Amino acid sequence: MEPISPLEQALHAARALVLADLVAGQAAEADVVSLVEDSVVQRRWWVQQWPDGAEYVAGLIAQDVQDALLDRYGRWPLCPVCGHGDPHALDVEPELGPDPHWVCHKAGVKVAAIGSLGSCAGGPSAS
Repeated sequence: MEPISPLEQALHAARALVLADLVAGQAAEADVVSLVEDSVVQRRWWVQQWPDGAEYVAGLIAQDVQDALLDRYGRWPLCPVCGHGDPHALDVEPELGPDPHWVCHKAGVKVAAIGSLGSCAGGPSAS
């Protein structure tokens, strides 16, 4: 058996992190998981073109899934920090960089690293 390439390791890790956040938000339905897989396929090509971008794929896949969910189902993940006002989604920061986090721009705080939404009280979900 051949070893898994660093590119594939990065893609598998990114997939696992985004799936963990979807599970935490009880949004990991089959059709949503398919959105993750679609993003992984697209980002595989992207990172093959720019191998130095491998450390960025988790944030990019999270953003891809967030955008696809917004188009089909609504905002995800909802902010678990703000208990008042209109429900709003968290954003990924940095948009293109290592160590991506979910952040609430209204409260101005980092909420959780990508893959760690389950550690947030209440666990955000799709709206």
